[in-house]
Amino acid sequence: MWHSSNDHCGTSGFIIMVVVLKQQILKSFPINQYDPITPYFLLRHCARLLHSCSYPFLQLTDLQELGFEKVPSSCECLIDAAIAMYGRGGGWNSAPVQSSQASVSVKVSWALWQISARESSAGLASRSREASLVGWLQVLDARIRYANGSPDLRLLIDRLQIRSLHIKEKVRDYILSHHKDFSEIFSRCSEAVSRTEDISGNVSNILQLISDNPIDIEIHNTVAEINNTRNELKEKKELLGLVQKIVNLIRTLRLVREDLRVGRLINASKALRDLKKPLCIHDEEVKGREPLVFSLLRKERMDCFDEVQTLLVSLMENAISFEPKSGIVRVKFQLAMDGADAVEFNSVLTAMDIVGILDYGFAKMADFMVKYVITPLVSNGHPNVSIEESSPNSGGMAEAILKLVLSSDPEVECRDCSTIYSAITEVVKFIYKSICFENGQWMQSFGRLTWPRISELVISSFLSKAVPDDASKLAEFQKIIKLSSDFETFLKGMMFISSSDSRDERLSNFAQNVEVHFASRKKKEILAKARNALLKCDFTLPPDYMAKGSISKAQGENFSKHAVDLLFLPGRCVVSKAALLLMELVHGTLQDICLSSPRVAMEFYHAARDALLLYEAVVPIKLEKQLDNINQAPILVHNDCLYLSHEILGLAFEYRSDFPSSLKECAVFVDMAPRFQLMAEDILEKQIQLVIFSLKEAIDCANGFQNTHQMQQYECAKFSIDQVVFTLEKVHIIWKPLLLPQTYKRSMCIVLDSIFSRIVEDILQLDDLAAEETLQLQRLIHLTLENLSSLFESLRSIIGKGKPLEGVRDIQLDELIPSLRKLRKLADLLDMPLKSITTMWESAELANCGFTSSEVENFVKAIFTDSPLRKECLWRIDDANF
Repeated sequence: MWHSSNDHCGTSGFIIMVVVLKQQILKSFPINQYDPITPYFLLRHCARLLHSCSYPFLQLTDLQELGFEKVPSSCECLIDAAIAMYGRGGGWNSAPVQSSQASVSVKVSWALWQISARESSAGLASRSREASLVGWLQVLDARIRYANGSPDLRLLIDRLQIRSLHIKEKVRDYILSHHKDFSEIFSRCSEAVSRTEDISGNVSNILQLISDNPIDIEIHNTVAEINNTRNELKEKKELLGLVQKIVNLIRTLRLVREDLRVGRLINASKALRDLKKPLCIHDEEVKGREPLVFSLLRKERMDCFDEVQTLLVSLMENAISFEPKSGIVRVKFQLAMDGADAVEFNSVLTAMDIVGILDYGFAKMADFMVKYVITPLVSNGHPNVSIEESSPNSGGMAEAILKLVLSSDPEVECRDCSTIYSAITEVVKFIYKSICFENGQWMQSFGRLTWPRISELVISSFLSKAVPDDASKLAEFQKIIKLSSDFETFLKGMMFISSSDSRDERLSNFAQNVEVHFASRKKKEILAKARNALLKCDFTLPPDYMAKGSISKAQGENFSKHAVDLLFLPGRCVVSKAALLLMELVHGTLQDICLSSPRVAMEFYHAARDALLLYEAVVPIKLEKQLDNINQAPILVHNDCLYLSHEILGLAFEYRSDFPSSLKECAVFVDMAPRFQLMAEDILEKQIQLVIFSLKEAIDCANGFQNTHQMQQYECAKFSIDQVVFTLEKVHIIWKPLLLPQTYKRSMCIVLDSIFSRIVEDILQLDDLAAEETLQLQRLIHLTLENLSSLFESLRSIIGKGKPLEGVRDIQLDELIPSLRKLRKLADLLDMPLKSITTMWESAELANCGFTSSEVENFVKAIFTDSPLRKECLWRIDDANF
């Protein structure tokens, strides 16, 4: 920092200040150094400022305090000019001014100049920069005037004049320096204007010409005519090509027929095959939009194809002949043809392969081969095959002969697997060499037509019969498995069957699944035995079983054969022979499961279930008529179902622990038990309803027990009662020996309660009873009860087990048959006085027997005439409600 001195203004101080000012101006002033205007005014005012300052030394800290860290830095000539102007203005020895005045002036000047420099650096236009400079200089002049006390307008006028002169001079210099360029530009502009005028004239001429003569229409018509001519030419060329194509197709069809006529079968077949694509044989989309001539040509081609097929098939039939009686297959290699030389059999097969009818041609021959060759070989006891080949005097073979040598006894079956496979092997070799001519593709075609039937024949005629009947002999079947695998390997080598398709390994697959086949056979046997047992059984018992009363000692041995113990109920019941055989068969099957492999065990398990389900399927259909009548067959079926349901529940507990591990989780029998239980209940319920219906029909013959005081009506009612007793005795004879005691007791009580309720109901519904009529009704009731005494005794015997007292049995019998007590009490009421009846009602004795107040009132009104006593008794009966 430099400090100003108060004693003198030395030259050295001014030089230092100027140098600093010059450096700062050169750093910060961003004007163009070639612009002669701005530096000039800057120098002018700087010189004036310095001329007016008598104390020119400036402190830089003053500038920094105002925020001007950078001082203008352009135009190095600025300072030098300022120094010169300052020297011309009076030097350094002018009147002194206060240092503070100079400092402030310089500070203001620098501030204004900084604004102008920043505007210039921001990219303002030269005119804006000039305005800024003018403003700055005006402020500077004002400051100088303030410092000196006098304005200077000449400076502003001189600045404007000089500025104007410099601008003019600059423009003139620029034009003179670029005179050649401006001349060239003006020349080009003149030429462009001239060419534009020429083009405008030409366009005007063309528009006038077009408007006078419409040539565009002529051009359009000419172009359209040219296009039409081209399209016609194209169509004619296409038609010409189509005609040429049709001519070629017709010529080809003629050549096919000509080749057939002279025996060139292969050439005819190739030509016929090549016609498929041009005629679009299998292209349905093209057929809908093609010329009609192609349909005619296609029909002609099909006719030609039929001729070729007929001829080739005929030649094949002539080539291969079968003699079933002698067991000979003859193959001719030279075939005669009308109008042509001998044709090779190989050429016939080649032609068939070309036209795609080889399978069609082989079909009949394959059928004959299986029918006349393979079937006798498999079914005969000891087959043998011989092959003979004969040839003419010179050349190749003329024919080949396959001859079968069969056993004289056709009933002898062959059990040797190797013999059968060897005979079939010779036949396959004959086919491969003499029929297919060692062509693998032809051999595959022949094999596809014959192998399914051959394998099925071998399986059904031999392998299935070779499956052992006993599980212990399954190991011996391994030899057959190996022979079957080797045989199919040979067939694969001969390309008779596919080497990649496992479905052709029919014999090996069957042989390897021998366990399944063994189990399947056993399953069929089990089901067949079960079905036969069910169909042969007539579900009846010998007459001795139906003897009245208890079973005699003579019957005991026979009874024990059909009597079985139930697993979950006490007592024994009689079942049919079919049920015994069926369960015996199921138990044997389950025992075999415990000793079998998992695959066999699974089949046996299903066989056991199916055998049980056969009973449910067969018996109701077989005994359809018996189940609709009252006889012993429905009771036996009821017992069978009950017995089977109990046995089924015990099967899992008896055998599950010994089942193979894979079967333990899925073997289930308990699901079938409810089906048989429900079937037993339905059959018994149906029998009970049939008995009740029959008894009610008998009761209907009594006509409601009306007018029994008349002899005819009494006899009718007595006959009805006899019918009821007879039916009940019949039911007792059928049910008592067969049903379980508790089942018999429950069923018979239901029947008796129903019929007794009906008798009581009919008697109580009578509205007028004479004295003699009441006695007859009482006699009928006593007769009914007396005739059923044996039936009551049979029920008492069941009830009384463990209860020897007679009174206890009667009480329990009345509880089991509520209507029986009511019927007995009704017999007592028929000859009882009115007061006694009323007293019994009031004592609740009648109510305990099942009578209601309305029934008692109607009964009193029917027996006793109207009187004050009857009215009183009726009131007492009505008043004593229970």
